[in-house]
Amino acid sequence: MQLPFIKSLKFVVSCVVLLQPTGHQELRGSTVKAMKTYNYVPPKRLVTKRIIVTGFASGMGFATACRVVSEGAQVALFDLNELASRKALSAIPSENDQVRSWTMDVSKEADVKTAVAEAIEWFGGGIDVLIHLAGILRGSYLSIGEVTVEDWDAVLEVNLKGSFLMAKHVSQYMIQQQSGAIVLTSSGAGVTEGSSSYSYGSSKGGTHGLALTLDRHLSTHGIRVNEVLPGYVETPMMLEAAEEALLNTGDGAVYRTTMDGLSTPKDIAAVMAFLASDDATSVRGTISTT
Repeated sequence: MQLPFIKSLKFVVSCVVLLQPTGHQELRGSTVKAMKTYNYVPPKRLVTKRIIVTGFASGMGFATACRVVSEGAQVALFDLNELASRKALSAIPSENDQVRSWTMDVSKEADVKTAVAEAIEWFGGGIDVLIHLAGILRGSYLSIGEVTVEDWDAVLEVNLKGSFLMAKHVSQYMIQQQSGAIVLTSSGAGVTEGSSSYSYGSSKGGTHGLALTLDRHLSTHGIRVNEVLPGYVETPMMLEAAEEALLNTGDGAVYRTTMDGLSTPKDIAAVMAFLASDDATSVRGTISTT
């Protein structure tokens, strides 16, 4: 018979691995901080929940996938990067048929419609929670004249259009069942303050408006809509943006300040798991993190 603490240790080891962003060798304390959170037997608040998590192959998406799976949810995992998805999926401890992944693009409606329909069929005909974390960032510290239309379009397509498409197709099933929770990811950059990137700040400001509008229209169908504004989090996207900013500006002081102030993906994962649970039934609107 396997002792409970051994199973818990396996969870710790597996789920910490991919919290460290790909291509960055320094641990920067992420692994140690992550182990402090995951080194316990998680509460089983989500054993009846069927959850879609987007952007699961790294960063906050991976940490969130680990967390909601550890709490007993059945989880459909969406990501564009097929190779990274396979690696991430193999690192998430799960029971039989508890997780399944789809390679898809949240900015393509055909991909979203198909993946959502297949996930809900796999769930058995319904869905309880959407946690939408997929996103990109380009153009840090570029002047408005230096921002390319290509980068602007790419960021708006993934961050804003992707949020719209995921909410559109998931909500159709939630409306039928008159229940559900949708959690979008925005940012303080573009909502409570400006952003280092014109396209990113604009996309997240748009996502904020989308979340408010969804809540107004979907609450009458028993659907709760929240958005999370993560602070500066140590993810592949944030590290790439910080390095892009350093390249664009040459300002090493700003780079070091940014790197020293990063929180970890597991901090956001805890918030997402709470919002996916029935404990968050009375929570409305926007949640900001450090």
